[in-house]
Amino acid sequence: MSARSGNGGGQQRMRIRPFIVPIDEQYVLQTWELLKRAIEEIQRKNNSGLSFEELYRNAYTMVLHKHGERLYNGLKEVIQDHMAVVRVRIVGAIHTGNFLDTVAETWIDHTVAMVMIRDILMYMDRIYVAQNNHVLPVYNLGLEAFRTEILRQNGIGDKLRDSLLELIKLDRKSNQINWHGIKNACDMLISLGIDSRRVYEEEFEEPLLKETKEYYREVCKNWLAGDNDACFYLAQVENCMHEEASRASRYLDRTTETKILREMDNVMVAEHINTIVYMPNGGVKFMLEHKRIEDLTRIFRIFKRIHSSESVPHGGLKVLLVAVSEYLCETGSNIVRNEELLKNPVGFVNELLSLKDYFSSLLTTAFADDRDFKNRFQSDFEQFLNSNRQSPEFVALYMDDMLRSGLKCVSDAEMDNKLDNVMILFRYLQEKDVFERYFKQYLAKRLLLDKSCSDDVEKLLLTKLKTECGCQFTQKLESMFRDKELWQNLATGFREWKDSQPNKVNIDVSLRVLTAGVWPTQQCNPVVLPIELSTAYDMFTKYYTDKHTGRKLTINTLLGNADVKATFYPPTKASLSNDENGPGPSTSTASSSSSSEVVKERKAEHKILQVNTHQMIILLQFNHRARISCQQLVDELKIPERELKRNLQSLALGKASQRILVRKNKGKDVVDLGDEFSVNDNFQSKLTRVKVQMVTGKQESEPEIKETRQKVEDDRKLEVEAAIVRIMKARKRLDHNNLITEVTQQLRHRFLPSPTIIKQRIETLIEREYLARDDQDHRAYHYIA
Repeated sequence: MSARSGNGGGQQRMRIRPFIVPIDEQYVLQTWELLKRAIEEIQRKNNSGLSFEELYRNAYTMVLHKHGERLYNGLKEVIQDHMAVVRVRIVGAIHTGNFLDTVAETWIDHTVAMVMIRDILMYMDRIYVAQNNHVLPVYNLGLEAFRTEILRQNGIGDKLRDSLLELIKLDRKSNQINWHGIKNACDMLISLGIDSRRVYEEEFEEPLLKETKEYYREVCKNWLAGDNDACFYLAQVENCMHEEASRASRYLDRTTETKILREMDNVMVAEHINTIVYMPNGGVKFMLEHKRIEDLTRIFRIFKRIHSSESVPHGGLKVLLVAVSEYLCETGSNIVRNEELLKNPVGFVNELLSLKDYFSSLLTTAFADDRDFKNRFQSDFEQFLNSNRQSPEFVALYMDDMLRSGLKCVSDAEMDNKLDNVMILFRYLQEKDVFERYFKQYLAKRLLLDKSCSDDVEKLLLTKLKTECGCQFTQKLESMFRDKELWQNLATGFREWKDSQPNKVNIDVSLRVLTAGVWPTQQCNPVVLPIELSTAYDMFTKYYTDKHTGRKLTINTLLGNADVKATFYPPTKASLSNDENGPGPSTSTASSSSSSEVVKERKAEHKILQVNTHQMIILLQFNHRARISCQQLVDELKIPERELKRNLQSLALGKASQRILVRKNKGKDVVDLGDEFSVNDNFQSKLTRVKVQMVTGKQESEPEIKETRQKVEDDRKLEVEAAIVRIMKARKRLDHNNLITEVTQQLRHRFLPSPTIIKQRIETLIEREYLARDDQDHRAYHYIA
């Protein structure tokens, strides 16, 4: 009973305790005997005639009159006596074959009885047990009694453990078992731990893990001893893991599953990880070579669970990544060193793109877009791609081939995908400045010779390059397209102006006006133009200078092209017999018609030859002379010797079906200054328009490669100096190492300058008084304004 009293704003509680009338010892004995008989009846499952309300009131009275300890100790003795009876029953069942069922039955009976006893003695739990920390609640007292008097007596716990392990072993061998008995036993062991898993772990889980390790170690030994490959082995491993996970979810504690799988990972995978990865004719290399995507996905999934340990210091994925990287580097290195592919730049890049596509798909399908795998693949591609110094040229050549003809028959989506793929290779290039020089050259040729498949595609690629490298990278490239629009308008105006002139020229000429410094064209000394060309060029010069006062035109014939109408007169048999060195010029046909042996003459061949400007100039010389030497052409036309020889080789020493000229001298396919040339009147072709190809092809020759590389090196010196000046102008003072780092970081998007080159440029800038060494620290520099 309680009442409240107080004054003002405060309140105080006053508790009135119930008045307790003392009870005598005889009453206590009678009450306990009544409770004891009731508890024993409950344990014998004979509780139907009991009044639980009366029993609760009696227990309440004993606790209320300070006899809680007597009640608690008496309960403890009753439970222990009952456990002795139960123990005899369980021991007797050990040899009868129903041991697990007996344990499960007695456990259920005991827990049901303890719930009823707890309800009767609830007041004792609330008062006496709560006030005495050294005693257990009623229900837990029953659990402790079962644990100490049953589980840990007469070898019952050992028998229980052995029975459970034997059943699990039979289950692993696909035998039918009563798994409900295992589950009940596991639940019992968890409950006997009261508030911990200690009993379950000591009595069952730890022996189970040890037995699991030994069992699967023997299984793996048998699998690896045969002719099985890694694909089969890993499939079996994963199958076993799925079975163990299913087994654990059915009848083991939920935390045991993780521990069992961890032991299996160690025994079946970690202990044999290098054997699995590098297994001959079945390891990771085999999977990659034969595109075994499912097996690669499986090995990634399994190895991902292998964490760092003594046997696998960096984890399973690291081991797998190293093996995959080794295969990628080996395959990529074989591509970039392949002698046949080095002669075929388009094939070279196609092989690299195929390899990239394969590993990109692997990254998504097999390796779950793992960041470490992605970064390693990029690093490996960058490494072996840049190990070949021709890679920037080959990527530019591939783009050139693709933009000439490769995208005519594809949809916009496919076109965009192809461009994105080749842009990935471009990102891997370290020498982007080398690529830029080649790309500009090929773009210039496509625009000047009208060989591009689409200006829209060209501009789309420029947009991608601009996004990747910035507007400075594409500034001159965009100016080239503006020049093209201007010269198209200029050509239309010139044609109209030419037609309006009184003295018309019977030659259709089109000239491209290029902005100086924008186009990467090779400088060419002026050559001697034929009269037909010089007249047309003079007319265009007059038209242009009248239209644009103050501008100066300089002709460059290196990238021009022409259609030449040619007539080939086949010689008679008599004339052939008079010249041991081959057919004579077309003018000799008429003079040889009086021969005594008359044959039916073949009709004259009329062809249109598609040639470059220098080849056109050479061919026009044969309108006036039947035979000309290489030395004469050099002297009269002023075409550079190397360029002239290349063109003569294309006209006279190319494919047999395309030899427009014939050479007097015999020997190797190399033109000498003393060689003489004449028209091949025996030339025949089924085509009306015949394209004469340059025999050197699209890929540069060795001297040109060295020349291009030297130009790149010269440009790099200027770029390094500019970067040094920019940095020092902002910092004013900087030590040598930090300056090297900042210059490298600033230029790495175009190329990786070596510390030696940077140091040389610093010395040059010091000599030119842009920088000065610090008086106190000679490894530091000052910017001189």
